Parts: sequence; structure tokens; C-alpha cells
Amino acid sequence: MAADRPVATARREARERALHLLYEAEVRGLPPQGVLDDQILAPDAFTARLVGGVGEHLGELDGLITETSHTWSLERMPAMDRAVLRLGAYELVHEPETPTAVVIDEAVELAKQYSTEDSGRFVNGVLSSIAATSRGTGASD
Repeated sequence: MAADRPVATARREARERALHLLYEAEVRGLPPQGVLDDQILAPDAFTARLVGGVGEHLGELDGLITETSHTWSLERMPAMDRAVLRLGAYELVHEPETPTAVVIDEAVELAKQYSTEDSGRFVNGVLSSIAATSRGTGASD
């Protein structure tokens, strides 16, 4: 992270970069680590940790998303929504130092920016449910 940027801004940019890499992995049918390995310029450490973590825990994350998105199967979700949900679920479960509200807010903003009109609400609902079960908290914690 550059010294001249606030940590929050650098983390937001890292999450956005991670989202793009996860989406690329999805579209290309590659494991997330494979997309990381293909980068000419290595992403920053936080981006790499997020993408690598999603790849390492993909089955677990997809299971959590499937359990909490009651009426939507993973296959029915837009690919960008899957990438956002995997990223958010990874942070909720495996990055406990990041506040729940930050994880959910960032994911909702990414979904609104890069996916469908209804994606923000959908992502908020699914990640709030995952937070309740994995952290025993709501989005305000």
C-alpha cells in the first residue's frame, strides 16, 4: 500500500482488484491461484491474500453461499455476483480482524458498481446471513 493513500482506500482498491481477478478466474475456468500466477505485475499483498484465500476455501465458501441464498443456486447467479459473494464470504469467515460492516458494505458497493440493479440487495442479504452464522453478528458489528 502506498504511503500517500489512506489504508481504507488502499484496501478498497485491493478488494476491487481481487474482485476483477476472481471474475477473470470464473470466466476463464481457472482456479483463482492460476489467475494470480498469470499476472505480469504481482498484485499487492492484500489482493493476493484475498484471491488466494478464496481459491483455497472455494468449496467451503460456495457451500455457505448456497445455504444462505435459499432460492438461488450458484449457477443461476450472475458470475459477478458469485465473485462478490465469494470475496465477502471469505473475509467474513477467514479475515476476522475486518469488521463485519466493512466487509458487507464494501461487497454491496462492488455489486452495485459491477453487477445488476438488484445485486446490492441480494449480496447484502446473503452476506448478512453468513455473518450471522459465522460471526454471530449482524452487519452493524
